[in-house]
Order: sequence, then C-alpha cells, then structure tokens
Amino acid sequence: MDLEDFLEPEIAIVAVVTAAVFSPRVRNFLRRGAVYGLAGALIAGDAVTSFARSLGQGFQQAAPSAVQATEQPAPD
Repeated sequence: MDLEDFLEPEIAIVAVVTAAVFSPRVRNFLRRGAVYGLAGALIAGDAVTSFARSLGQGFQQAAPSAVQATEQPAPD
C-alpha cells in the first residue's frame, strides 16, 4: 500500500480502529471511558428521577391546601 492509500477515509478509519483494537493503552482508555460514561448516565438518571419524585410529592401536598382555600367562604 502506498502512503496515498491511507488518506482515503475508509482505509484511514480501518487503520485507526485496528490500531485501537491492538493497543492495550487505547483499549484501557476506551474501557475506562465507557465505565465513567455509564456511571454518569446512571447518576443523571437518578437525579432526574429524584427531582421528578419530589416535584410530584410537592404537588400532592399543595393540592389539598388549594382545595381548602377555595372551599372556605369569603370573609364579610
């Protein structure tokens, strides 16, 4: 293969992927990145779920007091 062949996108991508697969340092970096990425996604999901749950509880607590305020007669 000539050097010019490596400038074609398909061959360059295959060369980079092959180098990554056979390089222990790159595999370790990709594995660590996948673990940290998954952990970040799980933490973000927990935060969103917790926020939605607390928001729902706030609405449930506010609803009865709003109903009581509308049922009370107006002062004369």
